[in-house]
Amino acid sequence: MLDIYIDADACPVKDEIYRVALRHHLTVFIVSHGPLWVPQRDYLKPVRVKKGLDSSDDWIAERAGIGDIVITADIPLADRCLKRGARVIAPNGQVFTEESIGAALATRALLDELRQMGEVTGGPAPFAPADRSRFLARLGEAIQATRRDAR
Repeated sequence: MLDIYIDADACPVKDEIYRVALRHHLTVFIVSHGPLWVPQRDYLKPVRVKKGLDSSDDWIAERAGIGDIVITADIPLADRCLKRGARVIAPNGQVFTEESIGAALATRALLDELRQMGEVTGGPAPFAPADRSRFLARLGEAIQATRRDAR
């Protein structure tokens, strides 16, 4: 079944996902640690998990699988979901695949090590309108591909 799971605490494209899900008649699980405002719609399912390291990630990774789409910028969560057969897209439109996740994990580990040594400061680039457009295009492609694979 095609469901969408959002790693929602810092996701900047929730409203866009809600609109796409309505158009395609999809269920969306909005998973967060803290309170989030979610429109009251039958197809939107807010899930509030206990605060704790990786509790949102664990909830999503235990449920998402073949035929589902996960929205997250968290690379280890993306890896876990890919291993279960889900499609994974970052809010900036980056698509994580079995082929790309190894390099993403390695880059993350390298940057983490450099940060610990005091070599790297700053974070990801600011979210831009082009990221939103790219995300919407990739989400539409993932929905179509998932439906095509289900046939």
